[in-house]
Amino acid sequence: MGKKRVLSGMRPTGPLHLGHLVGALSNWVDLQDSYECLFMVADWHALMSEYENYEKLRDYIYDNVIDWLACGVDPEKAVIFLQSEVKEHLDMYMLFSILTPLGWLERCPTYKEQLQNLKTRNIQTHAFIGYPVLQAADILIYEAEVVPVGEDQIPHLELAREIVRRANYHFGLNLPEPQPLLTQVPRLPGLDGRKMSKSYGNVINLSEEEGAIRKKVSKMITDPERIKRSDPGHPEICSVYLYHKVFSQDEVKNIESACRAAQIGCVECKRRLADRIVERLAPIKDRRRYYLGHMDDVQAILESGARRAREIASSVWAKVRRQIWGED
Repeated sequence: MGKKRVLSGMRPTGPLHLGHLVGALSNWVDLQDSYECLFMVADWHALMSEYENYEKLRDYIYDNVIDWLACGVDPEKAVIFLQSEVKEHLDMYMLFSILTPLGWLERCPTYKEQLQNLKTRNIQTHAFIGYPVLQAADILIYEAEVVPVGEDQIPHLELAREIVRRANYHFGLNLPEPQPLLTQVPRLPGLDGRKMSKSYGNVINLSEEEGAIRKKVSKMITDPERIKRSDPGHPEICSVYLYHKVFSQDEVKNIESACRAAQIGCVECKRRLADRIVERLAPIKDRRRYYLGHMDDVQAILESGARRAREIASSVWAKVRRQIWGED
């Protein structure tokens, strides 16, 4: 039996940060050894929300791919490609659009959330409300069997399966219903305790210099109930402690007990965290510097990935065309 095929992607809308590292990239690195992985730069999805400021997308595309490579995504093990370089995504998108009831899209929780969070942008467009249809097309144009998701994303994948079922029923296709590959993703809050978001300025980018990292960590919100150094701490309500659970796993229990016993102060706790983040990012930044000095290699990786992705997508689309129109 061959490896199951996985499709995952990211929108190139800005520099990648620690949330991307622990929430997706570390998982991708693990998956590439056990699955046939396709990792997609979702530039069409990015353009749906960023079309008014599209000029920066090209830079973000290459910057993001460099971060993927620097974090350990291996082009010898996984296909790394640009979504817009594979035209069959839009072919399948059109087919699925024909079949998808508008009500399904209007009820999508992420669509409602984005309308609330992006009020300053004109995203009430045909393409934006239809982005779940493109997501389904992204997955099925490769007949991906599994999609790595957190539990909160399962409803989005269920919508993709509903679209596939409808396509299979109406056109007699045999496309697989993609299943969730549940991932235990550490959830990092922003440095200020709010949701992590580059728009809030509460993130540490993977490309951040050491001095900037230490400065940002020193300003993190800690236990609001701990007023004096001698007061016992409450790690469960401290953002710094949540970061230690991710970056200081070998000593997090000691940090927790020392905090509760007031044996360590917040300043020292944040200094230790900064040390760990700097340590974790050091090899990533070394590899970033390599790829920044070898952009031809990055371009070649994307071109090779696009060719490999097109081979799969064109084969799947040919089967769909034969079934519907009786021709390739």
